[in-house]
Amino acid sequence: MINKKGFEDVDLAGKRVIMRVDFNVPIDGEGNISDDTRIRAALPSIQFVLKNNTKLILMSHLGRPKGQIREDLRMSPVGKRLSELIGKEVIVTKDCIGEETKKIISGLQTGDVALLENLRFYKEEEANDPSFAKELARFADIFVNDAFGTAHRAHASTEGIAQYLPSIAGYLMEKEINFLGKLVYSPEQPYVAIIGGAKISTKIGVLEKLLEKVNVLIIGGGMSYTFLKAKGFEVGNSLVETEKVNLAFELIKKADGKNVKFILPIDHVVADKIEENARVKNVDTNAMPEDMIGVDIGPKTIRAFRREIKKGKTILWNGPMGIFEIERFARGTNQIARALSYSSGTTVVGGGDSVAAVNKVKLADKISHVSTGGGASLEFLEGRELPGIKALMDK
Repeated sequence: MINKKGFEDVDLAGKRVIMRVDFNVPIDGEGNISDDTRIRAALPSIQFVLKNNTKLILMSHLGRPKGQIREDLRMSPVGKRLSELIGKEVIVTKDCIGEETKKIISGLQTGDVALLENLRFYKEEEANDPSFAKELARFADIFVNDAFGTAHRAHASTEGIAQYLPSIAGYLMEKEINFLGKLVYSPEQPYVAIIGGAKISTKIGVLEKLLEKVNVLIIGGGMSYTFLKAKGFEVGNSLVETEKVNLAFELIKKADGKNVKFILPIDHVVADKIEENARVKNVDTNAMPEDMIGVDIGPKTIRAFRREIKKGKTILWNGPMGIFEIERFARGTNQIARALSYSSGTTVVGGGDSVAAVNKVKLADKISHVSTGGGASLEFLEGRELPGIKALMDK
């Protein structure tokens, strides 16, 4: 298991603390935050640090400005929302390491909170530039990384800064490491994984790793049609990664060789187009109309998947079961979320779309752990060493 130092391993009293958070939140055209989940997820760490008579400097990226200053990606709406949540003013700086920012940071009083401007306005952030990392490190006595969602990136604010300061994991980072670590190193059996989403190509690594660990592998979503094609079924106009059909066949064979129960949809919701007003019907896997598209799992499949989920002691879900953004095609995804919420086992949901689905049906509090990292959680589950975690001090 991964064992990194956390809050209980250091004395924060009176220290200047710089914390990497993941405040990469959706902001609408009017500058309003449409989902503050990621800000709320950082609150336990922020509140703990402030209780210790510290000066707190927060840093995050927002969107993909690619080293350019973009007015629509400034951190001010985030600072405003955070102020409301913690009940005190958050000072938002106009840049990250400029003279004015240095002046603000040096003038912080005990209990003050500053939020640096969008890190990715500086190209040095993603380049993991040592001099940029060193400038950030000069603001503080200790570095806390609570941004699991960016832990798979070796950036100045996640990996570089840890070379210059004592570096520990925040509560959110610890929670991610603990829950995902159990799935990688010591899952309770039976272990059921449900993998959905559009493409196999983005999940090859995790599928191969899961076949070493799970008892049951359930495949849904757009990627299931590539697997069904590999098994010789006609799939109409459904999404198929033609160049991955052979790989899909090999994965099915590998599952068989490892005695892993490999489950694909047995019926489908199909539509003549991917729109709310589409013509829709339910069909079995062996009766896919050649002019229609698979957009969701059907009722028989939902029942079959739920039976397996009910038996699981450890259940991982990553990726929707259909085009869940369109309400008519969201039933399969919503039903999987409900099935997990009823489970008495350890349930972990990862990946932006499945997390969004769980939030949409208001079941996040019924899941053991909802991961905040899409790409990061996938890479972790593949068994890769994430640079943002590796850089933290070991216990």
